[in-house]
Amino acid sequence: MDNKKPKKIKLYKSFGYAFEGIFNTILHERNMQIHCAVTVLVVIFGIILKISLLEWFFCIILFALVMSLELVNTSIEAVVDLVTEERKPLAKKAKDAAAGAVLISAIFAAVMGGIIFFPKLWNLFL
Repeated sequence: MDNKKPKKIKLYKSFGYAFEGIFNTILHERNMQIHCAVTVLVVIFGIILKISLLEWFFCIILFALVMSLELVNTSIEAVVDLVTEERKPLAKKAKDAAAGAVLISAIFAAVMGGIIFFPKLWNLFL
């Protein structure tokens, strides 16, 4: 019996693969591009409206949540497409559930954004 351990990937290579996955998703997935554009807009409005440190904390957590789920969604879709080209109920279920996870996080991020930004915008125009 061979008790050799599988060769570990060097840490810097692991980070390289992770960044490659992030950048590939940004370049090729429309929804991730939308998430990035919204993130930039929120940052700009956050600076202009001088949101608090706690509000920045919530925004950053929500950016991470939505973008991370979009990466997971993209990976699930790729794996399902790799496994089958046929229309199968379980493949649809997996893809729809992953997309639903992103949608739920984006909806709640938008609600939180409204809670943070609408009062500041309201006061700006009064």
